[in-house]
Amino acid sequence: MSELDTLREDLISAVDAAADLKALDAIRVETLGRKGRITGQMQSLGAMEPGARKAMGKALNVLKDEVVAAIDARRTALEDAELDARLAEEWVDVSLPARSTPMGRIHPISQTMEEVSAIFGDMGFVIAEGPDIETDWHNFTALNFPEGHPAREMQDTFYLPPKDDGTKMVLRTHTSPVQVRTMMEQEPPIRILVPGRTYRSDWDQTHTPMFHQFEGLVIDGSTHMGHLKGCLIDFCKAYFEIDTIKLNFRPSFFPFTEPSAEVDIACNKKGGHLRFGHFDDEHDDWLEILGCGMVHPNVLSNCGLDSSKYQGFAFGMGCERIAMLKYGIPDGRSFFETDVRWMKHYGFMPLDVPSVTGGLSS
Repeated sequence: MSELDTLREDLISAVDAAADLKALDAIRVETLGRKGRITGQMQSLGAMEPGARKAMGKALNVLKDEVVAAIDARRTALEDAELDARLAEEWVDVSLPARSTPMGRIHPISQTMEEVSAIFGDMGFVIAEGPDIETDWHNFTALNFPEGHPAREMQDTFYLPPKDDGTKMVLRTHTSPVQVRTMMEQEPPIRILVPGRTYRSDWDQTHTPMFHQFEGLVIDGSTHMGHLKGCLIDFCKAYFEIDTIKLNFRPSFFPFTEPSAEVDIACNKKGGHLRFGHFDDEHDDWLEILGCGMVHPNVLSNCGLDSSKYQGFAFGMGCERIAMLKYGIPDGRSFFETDVRWMKHYGFMPLDVPSVTGGLSS
């Protein structure tokens, strides 16, 4: 029995001296494992006389229980010490206020749509909307697009399967079909702004297959080209927030307006930077920003209006295009990439919109 007493002292001392859980587990394996010291003693019982085997077996079981209890106690102590150390190192001051959750940002497209709507709202325009999927007649024919016009080609337009009656359907290439629907449903005077998604088969730095447009329409008995110019000049001053902005109305052609014009904005491109409105000297270039004109008499007739009695103007612009100019966004495709870092940089916190009366208003 003196050997068991010595073994007991050695094992208990080793357990008490274990510095960490890994060392303690090594002692457990060394003591109670398949080749452990106590296990070896158990395996030697078969060679003893029955009387001695009974006494030694009882003593070994008592020793085993004592060692297991000592290991469990030491494990609990080590786990408590480890937890205390982690708590001391990783403590949290629960009296501090919670960390604020970052607020979402308003997308530049949403911001621009609100800005444009607010400006033209100050001028008396009301919002009109229509379907994204249009008939060929509303999208092209009513707007004086002749058969065979390039805009009707498959490479420019997304065509959908025709209806059962043979009606050709398209994803609208502009928001002008809403102008057609309004003129067919409403008697003049008409003054509407039409924001919405449009679709064309195009993809590069300044074009995307789906984009946003704003179109304006004014129809009455006396509106003329001078009113159109004044409306767009006031809009550009309010949107870009520059009173000294310079615009050029350049003769152009659109099937649905006559006369037609494209509007260019004066700019400087010195040093690789695009600037407009504020010049140290005279501007050195023009940049196209929108198209406009007087509504073609054929369009009025197609919509059931008497072209000898009514006239008016229309204009259209790309939402992404003017947002890129105002906020310095270099690539139009980035509007649709859902990059949180991009949104953090270009997005807006308050929904501030410029007014035609001047300045930003919340």
